Amino acid sequence: MAADVPPDWTVHVSRTYTPADTDRELEYRIYRHESDDLRVKVAPASLDGDDRPGYALTATSYPELEFSETHRIRTVLTFERCAELARDFMVLFSTSYDGAGSLETAREYAAERTRSHR
Repeated sequence: MAADVPPDWTVHVSRTYTPADTDRELEYRIYRHESDDLRVKVAPASLDGDDRPGYALTATSYPELEFSETHRIRTVLTFERCAELARDFMVLFSTSYDGAGSLETAREYAAERTRSHR
């Protein structure tokens, strides 16, 4: 699992669980950038209140602070595909990130490229 993570990212949380209303196992993973200013989450879309099936990729800027912002990047059908898109997002973010002043620019750049990725 750690081998799939770009060098300046770590797996912050990784869980597998089975919801009460189904016997299908679901996965949940949060990645943390080394700056601790950005977290990327791969989780069932239903955890964020979405009625659609599948997994949502979200990015949270300045997590755990009162002015944190969460942005939905993309929703796809499988965990594997969402985790693949998360890796792409993390690589794109890391290549354009140059410290706190560029966090929003780098996040938006990675989000736009990830949204358009097939």
